[in-house]
Amino acid sequence: MHVPPERGRPSGPCHVSGWPAETHPGSPQDSDLLGYLAQLPPPWFLVRACGEGTSVYSLPGAPGGDHLIERATQPEEILALLGGGHCLHQNRAALMVIQLSRLLSEKPKDKALLIKDARFQHLLRLVNSQINAVWHGTLVKLLRSLYALGLPATSKELQSVEQEVRWRMRRLRYKHLAFLAESSATYMQEQGSQELLAELLVHLERRWTEIDDGRTVVAMMVKIGHLSQSLMNRLEDKCLELVEQFGPEELRKVLVMLAAQNRRSVPLLRAVSYHLVQKPFTLTKSILLDLAYAYGKLGFHQTQVFQRLAADLLPHTPSLTSSEVARCTKSFAFLKWLSLPLFEAFAQHVLDRAQSIALPHLCNMLLAFARVNFRPEREDQFFSLVHEKLGSQLAGLEPALQVDVVWSLCVLQQAREAELQAVLRPELHGQFLGDKSPKDQSTFQKLLHINATAQLEHPEYTGPHLPSSALVPRPSALDKKVTPLQKELQETLKGLLGSANKGSFLVATRYGWILDAEVLLDADSQLLPLRDFVAPHLAQPSGSQPLPAGAKRLAFLCWEFPNFNSRSKDLLGRFVLARRHLLAAGFLLVDVPYYEWLELKSEWQKSAYLKDKMRKAVAEELAK
Repeated sequence: MHVPPERGRPSGPCHVSGWPAETHPGSPQDSDLLGYLAQLPPPWFLVRACGEGTSVYSLPGAPGGDHLIERATQPEEILALLGGGHCLHQNRAALMVIQLSRLLSEKPKDKALLIKDARFQHLLRLVNSQINAVWHGTLVKLLRSLYALGLPATSKELQSVEQEVRWRMRRLRYKHLAFLAESSATYMQEQGSQELLAELLVHLERRWTEIDDGRTVVAMMVKIGHLSQSLMNRLEDKCLELVEQFGPEELRKVLVMLAAQNRRSVPLLRAVSYHLVQKPFTLTKSILLDLAYAYGKLGFHQTQVFQRLAADLLPHTPSLTSSEVARCTKSFAFLKWLSLPLFEAFAQHVLDRAQSIALPHLCNMLLAFARVNFRPEREDQFFSLVHEKLGSQLAGLEPALQVDVVWSLCVLQQAREAELQAVLRPELHGQFLGDKSPKDQSTFQKLLHINATAQLEHPEYTGPHLPSSALVPRPSALDKKVTPLQKELQETLKGLLGSANKGSFLVATRYGWILDAEVLLDADSQLLPLRDFVAPHLAQPSGSQPLPAGAKRLAFLCWEFPNFNSRSKDLLGRFVLARRHLLAAGFLLVDVPYYEWLELKSEWQKSAYLKDKMRKAVAEELAK
């Protein structure tokens, strides 16, 4: 009777179904039994010695010592089977190693003692001698167990099992390969088994069409997708094929995995978003938080998903911790998604836990509020709490974080003199004057904005300020690529000006802001040559003549799609601050938002649009 190796159970020590329970050499039945067994290919023909002077022919298929291995709760119970007269066919010896690994999974000290135990060494030698007969499923679990037990890479038994796995790689079922990759890839990297890992990844990629369940594809994407770009591409294709079967937990894992690897797979993100919107999943609090984090990290905008996340999170707000509220606020701010009811609930959460909220969480929320330019209804109470917390702890924060916090207060028009002084003192700003890393350049840019706030919006502020040399625009300030909107604006405006000296383009100011264009009008709204007159907004003087009475400076500002909150015509906090500074510096502003410019089809319409905008800016100034 041919019993498949994966489905049959190990045989008893002295029993084969349909044959005498015990036979002795030379008995009439002995030659018949040997003839029957000899017809079966290995590992079905198993001859074990279970006692002195007795030969036992055992098939892995009948009840035996397996239940003793499975029920063992201590390593000693497993090791005792080696000397208890039990019949250990090839699979049982491997099962004993696997069970030992399970029992010692959280006991590293006991693992070290076990490896030195003579009985365990004997068990390893036994497994090694029978390795070619161990079943496929048991073999991959055996390798995982040897890794988990901490056998050294030089162990002969470990190398033997690794080699056996490589020989059988083509015959192993895909679920075995997936299990090995999920459970042992990290060990392979640590043990130096790079060749085995590379071969395993190649087989997984070549046979990716054999994946037939969502759990496997999600687990592989999470555990090993980052190890092979080509494999990850295949897994994403399979994920797209199976995503309809996913529940909320699988969708969460896929999104968090993409966020962790910073992998912005647009087709997969669209498919996941579709099912989140269309299916009536019940999303738990933890899933909602993870989804918000993943979308925020990847910067993937999907309006219906955000609406659902905001609506589903609102009832959970009272039960959220301060850490979760800060994390969620930050995620929605990255997405530029301002849900007023949700953000009001976040602000109320802070007020309700005024005494216990940690400063780092409060800082994260402050930065998030500034990004989307959100000011709570209970503004006075909220910012009183912020100033109270910062009063004694601001100086203890990292220098870059101090700048971020005070810059956020400037955006929200809540900065106080003491806070401005804290970041504009030479000891702090001096750390960022000569740095060239992108992060430090961003911090220095915020220092310019803080310095401008102190000069333009706080007339009572006496110092300190940034040194004049620091206000000179850096060459990198104008290195950004000109957008199509900026290019069209420049071309249209050049046609209106008629002369190159009557306008300037991409003007870097001492306040840290760049004007897309600048013109100067006299009292009769006629264009004046810019370079002939003094320009206090520039760090380096360009002219000597004072402005004529009634002259007006106009600054043109292009507002691109990313400058606005999502699905809104409200500017982000950074650009609201820019408008305030330029108005305070004496400019008349000509705003050119993308959604208005895109409606203009001809050059005549664009010229007329700019003329009308300039007239309105002057008229509003005269009407004040």
